[in-house]
Amino acid sequence: MEQIAQRTSRPRSETRTYWAVMSPYERFEQLVALTLAGLVAVVILAALVQLVREVFAGLVLGALDPLDPRAFQQVFGMIMTLLIAMEFKHSIVRVIHRRAHIIQVKTVLLIAQLALARKFIILDLQGTRAAEIFALGFAVLVLGVAHWLLRERDRAERLDEARGKISQGTQVQDRQSQRNDRGEE
Repeated sequence: MEQIAQRTSRPRSETRTYWAVMSPYERFEQLVALTLAGLVAVVILAALVQLVREVFAGLVLGALDPLDPRAFQQVFGMIMTLLIAMEFKHSIVRVIHRRAHIIQVKTVLLIAQLALARKFIILDLQGTRAAEIFALGFAVLVLGVAHWLLRERDRAERLDEARGKISQGTQVQDRQSQRNDRGEE
């Protein structure tokens, strides 16, 4: 992907580029993704305004003690909620920019991991049963293993593709070498 600092102009949207050749369903899919991205952006903006208001008012009025575990949990819980929403919006934007046709499984797993991390941050350990903590920990483990398995599958596919290209290149070189041995050009 082109680095933002190296851009000389705004990149052209692939949706606009291919709109004329898209099927009606692909156009519908793009319109739904654009609408969802807009709605999520509004929710993110509203949540950010609320977070800034809460933190600013808490610090100025002295009601927010950053060393108080409950205040820490509340503020970082809101921050994690924003991060989850931003990651969700990013996955929708990938569909809009035609880098993915559907929301990717790895993205869903990442969002679930972020949601569980948020849950652990806001969790009141004194008021939570051990079985619930164990279940949340097990969910984190399962999501981590699933993410790792998908990453390994993707890595194996990339290696297979690379081996195929190397194999094809080797075959071309072997044929060229055989022609040279026979004196052909």
